[in-house]
Parts: sequence; structure tokens; C-alpha cells
Amino acid sequence: MSADSQAAELISANAGRPETGGAHAGGADAGVADAGGAEAAPPPGWGEARSKTVTWYDPAITAAAGAAGLSGLEFMRAVAAGAVPPPPIAQLLNMRLREVDHGLAVFECEPDESVYNPIGVVHGGLVCTLADSAAGCAVHTTLEPGVAYTSVDITVNYLRPVTLNSGTLTVTGKVVRSGRRMALAAVEVHDGAGRLVATATSNCLIMTLG
Repeated sequence: MSADSQAAELISANAGRPETGGAHAGGADAGVADAGGAEAAPPPGWGEARSKTVTWYDPAITAAAGAAGLSGLEFMRAVAAGAVPPPPIAQLLNMRLREVDHGLAVFECEPDESVYNPIGVVHGGLVCTLADSAAGCAVHTTLEPGVAYTSVDITVNYLRPVTLNSGTLTVTGKVVRSGRRMALAAVEVHDGAGRLVATATSNCLIMTLG
């Protein structure tokens, strides 16, 4: 039987079943909730359930460290060195800040199946999130104490699909223009073989706190 025939048979067999409810607290053995909220066995043909555990730390601790009189570069270096807890999204998406310098931020990420989309590749939203993080953190490294930023926009160009076989993604953000009110950062995303898979640009608004 061809892959198309198998897919059609699976869809036909499971037509009318209740939809899954997204993230589930029951772990790998959890079934699908029926209309009454009770656990039901997953539809035939779904294969073995996968799961992962995500552990994170109080994000308020990290935010407080950033507001404690450090420059942006000092704060980013503290995050990269593990002196403060990583932000929860980094734990969720398996991304880490590998290198920082003035106007530079480099992240690494190892995608897993949990970020796959329905067409069998890593969702573009993950790549966009990585690019947004690298751009924002690159801008952050240029800021004096008491100055903050927020992203205004981001434009991403997807050049190559990302899969588990892509290996570790390296995401490099660099500030290309910085003013008193706005900063522009450019990002490149490379796969484990060094191939360029995406580029991005992002404008950030610079703000004085207090």
C-alpha cells in the first residue's frame, strides 16, 4: 500500500473522532479526551505516543537581575554564563545563548519532533522565534543601564526546510544600525552542515526606564 493510500485509510477510519486538546498533563500514556472529558484510547494508526519534560526556573529572578543596574552586555553575559536562570522559553525550545559581545548574540538550538508542523518539517515559528531572540539580544548588548528595548517588527526569509536531520541550528544576530530611538539587527540561521536556512531583519524600539 502506498503512503498516500495509508494516509487516506487512516483519515477515513478516524473521521468524526474528537480532536486532541493540545498539551496534555497525562504524559506519554495519556489518551484523547472525548466529548465528556473522559480519557479515550488514541485512534488506531497514530503509533506510539511521544512526550518530553520541560523544567524551568522563576523568570522574575532573571528579569530582576536585568534591572539591577547592569548594562545590556553585562546582563547578556550573565545569562550566557549561567549566572542567572535562562528564560523559560529557552528551556521549552531547547535553545541556548552561546556567545555575546557588543552588538552580537549567537544562539544554538536542537529542534525535536515537538516543533514539527503537519507537513513533516520544523515549524517556521521556531525559526522566527530564534531569529527574534538573536536580534533582540544583539540590540540588548548595546544598551546602557536603565535602557530597555522592545521588538517592533521582524521579517523572516525561509531559504531551506529544517528537520531533525538539520542538526544544531546556529543563529547569529548582529546590530547593523543603532540610534537613540531605534536599532536594526540582521540575523542568519545556519544548520549543522553550515547551510544558510533563513535570514531575518528586525527593528527594535529603544526606551529609557523610569
